[in-house]
Amino acid sequence: MTLDFTGRVAIVTGAGNGLGRSYALELASRGAKVLVNDLGGDIFGTGDDAAPAQKVVDEITAAGGEALPNLGSVSDYDNGLEMVRQCMDAWGRVDVVVTNAGILRDKAMHNISEEDWDIIFDVHMKGTYAVLHHVWPVFRQQGYGRVVLTSSSSGIWGNFGQANYGAAKAANLGLMNVLKQEGLKYNVTVNTLMPGAGTRLTATVMDEERLEQMKPEFVTPAVVYMCSEENKDSGMMIEAGAGNFNRAVVVKGPGIEFGTDSLPSVEWVHENWSSITSLEGATAMWNGRQTVDEFNASDAPLKG
Repeated sequence: MTLDFTGRVAIVTGAGNGLGRSYALELASRGAKVLVNDLGGDIFGTGDDAAPAQKVVDEITAAGGEALPNLGSVSDYDNGLEMVRQCMDAWGRVDVVVTNAGILRDKAMHNISEEDWDIIFDVHMKGTYAVLHHVWPVFRQQGYGRVVLTSSSSGIWGNFGQANYGAAKAANLGLMNVLKQEGLKYNVTVNTLMPGAGTRLTATVMDEERLEQMKPEFVTPAVVYMCSEENKDSGMMIEAGAGNFNRAVVVKGPGIEFGTDSLPSVEWVHENWSSITSLEGATAMWNGRQTVDEFNASDAPLKG
């Protein structure tokens, strides 16, 4: 079965190079109309250049597809609205949003300046909020939407020298866990990708052989599937790269019950620490009260 995006409209941020470019080209090749957002700055978030976004638009149109460029910064709140407006004016709807735009300011914690911290959150977190805030009413009215956020192994597992980046990427997971619930009744799925790929952001630490093994095209199929109507899952954390695909989850251990007849002491916590921290019998959670299995057994999951 070929997954067809004819009639669908997609916004892909950071689509002038690397992963975003690959997503945009694949979506367009399957019939989607694509808004190609890219400020054209460097990997540290400085400068601008219209060429990358326009080049991708030209590639899409040369292949018979439809695309428009958006040259604004994702961290500009008003440009979040502008991206949605461009799609609505040209095509009358928005079905897919992939928040891929990203930069790096890698430093150990004691060397991170306030500017280094703020610009990472502006791009990775505010940039995600800005477009989703403005597209959400469209999704609600349509009764349809597909969102793929971008996190990172740094956001789940951590990586030395990426406190700002890892924190922002972990924040995307928190956003997904809320929006998967807010989008449920409107047939809006929200999933998160943790990509491993050879791009501008990683090219300086990979040799040519490794870059070829980790080219963006190895990641793209997972993203495009999560953007499709056929995907009904929401709240998934998917790692993809170098031909490997897997799901990551946050689990909750069974814990230990002290009761409420009296107050526990610090010493009681110390004595029971191994039981408190045990993951034997741990379960994946849909929210703070319901396991994934309980949720899937209910009437709540997407059926459409």
